[in-house]
Amino acid sequence: MAGNTFGTLFRITTFGESHGYGIGVVIDGCYPGIKIDVDFIRNQLNKRKPGQSFINSQRHEADEPEIISGVAEGLTTGAPLTILIRNKDQRSEDYDQLKNVYRPSHADFSYTEKYGLRDYRGSGRASARETAARVAAGAIAQQMLLLQGITIVAWVHQIGDIAIPQNSLI
Repeated sequence: MAGNTFGTLFRITTFGESHGYGIGVVIDGCYPGIKIDVDFIRNQLNKRKPGQSFINSQRHEADEPEIISGVAEGLTTGAPLTILIRNKDQRSEDYDQLKNVYRPSHADFSYTEKYGLRDYRGSGRASARETAARVAAGAIAQQMLLLQGITIVAWVHQIGDIAIPQNSLI
């Protein structure tokens, strides 16, 4: 069985597929009365958006978060908060040539072995597109942590041969 729910006190369940209608997240554990900054969520999503460099997918998605439950008048209600991110640039036909071929360094083969199903059209739940839902949930968590004076700083140090020089790190 594939696991799509993570956490205990702050619990997220992601949904959707890379080449479906959209992807999203249901967040359970937001206490009521937290002011939600949608621009902050949007800015976090923009950091992971595809098509920004030669090392990621050239797919162009707006990654526009739509809060469809759990917020009233900009404040959390205490009910599960649901964020939907619609897919606009899915082109399943781009993957037709991969129907019988696994991509090197991708989750295609592992996912098939683990779950017995293969969605060659962008890998479905094994797609990096699914991370947008996790980023949206993380943006909500960050807003909750900021209320407690907690900030998080993270970065990618190296991808392949491309690295940030040690003397430029915080």
